Amino acid sequence: MSKYLVIGAGLFGATFAYEAAKRGNRVDVIERRNHIAGNVYTKKIDGIQVHQYGAHIFHTSNKKVWDYVNHFAPFNRYTNSPVANYHGEIYNLPFNMNTFNKLWGVVTPQQAQEKIDEQRAILKGKRPENLEEQAISLVGTDIYEKLIKGYTEKQWGHSTKDLPAFIIRRLPVRLTYDNNYFNDDYQGIPIGGYTQIVEKMLASDLISVQVGVDFFDRKEEYLKEYDHIIFTGMIDEYFDYRLGELEYRSLRFESEELETDNYQGNAVVNYTDEKTPYTRIIEHKHFEFGKGDKGKTIITREYPKNWQRGDEPYYPVNNKENNLLYKQYKELADKEAGNVIFGGRLGQYRYYDMDQVISAALNVVKLELGD
Repeated sequence: MSKYLVIGAGLFGATFAYEAAKRGNRVDVIERRNHIAGNVYTKKIDGIQVHQYGAHIFHTSNKKVWDYVNHFAPFNRYTNSPVANYHGEIYNLPFNMNTFNKLWGVVTPQQAQEKIDEQRAILKGKRPENLEEQAISLVGTDIYEKLIKGYTEKQWGHSTKDLPAFIIRRLPVRLTYDNNYFNDDYQGIPIGGYTQIVEKMLASDLISVQVGVDFFDRKEEYLKEYDHIIFTGMIDEYFDYRLGELEYRSLRFESEELETDNYQGNAVVNYTDEKTPYTRIIEHKHFEFGKGDKGKTIITREYPKNWQRGDEPYYPVNNKENNLLYKQYKELADKEAGNVIFGGRLGQYRYYDMDQVISAALNVVKLELGD
């Protein structure tokens, strides 16, 4: 039996802890925040499961992962169908025939395609070199200007001309009247919220959990005390930013309780103009089809911001420079980290969806602990 320390009680850390304990290993989990479940943490307010760190819709085409999470909680049939608000004009997302009809009055897929082809001809066949050119090549200039440019520049804190094309290489564009944002086979939200999933993962006599504990307060002691360490924090912070800071985006959330049953009519409304300071408003009760206390709703405005030390890092900025720096940190980890395994969005510096986090954790489990 080995003794593991898991730093971070989010999905990656909890999945590893659950699997390690299931195999008879002792696992101590420490979490810097004052709660478990990381960014998928949900809290019940006014009978509504509130997503404390932004909208989290579980979607995957990986049946193994879908069956895995359903072992911990039943999922509802929620389908992600966000809408975009551009100066009061409402458009369906992802970009589909409903969007094209509202924007151009076209009715058939052929008409929509002809309009897109007409507008992207501005590139004159040039291979897209940045996000702006990539967007225009996919959907033309009108949709780029109204529904992509402002939102994306707020989200990433950079001009679309300075962002790499690959960020939206798989931008959903459909020539059908279909508002389902994801193409995945499985989609939904756990009935009763996400926190319960992590609670069940960590509910073992072989697992101890401490919240409000910072690994860096006793880093050297932990490294000596444990056989193996799973680290899900920022890999550059682990090495005290020795090679320089990786770039992250942070978020600020403003939640508000309103005395109404229904504020915006949809779970997620994106604000795609450049002047509105937030990127979206989430109305949490719509994730569960309006369930919650009568005459109450909770909304959350989401404000992207540049990350600086002391802020929560929500996602990496995977441009060429940062990926190169991460590669150097990965080489440093392989050389110096010894018994430490780095995992999750921050430890592996990758923009993982939830299913990818679980899959990555299970891969580490297989390598570390076997089937």
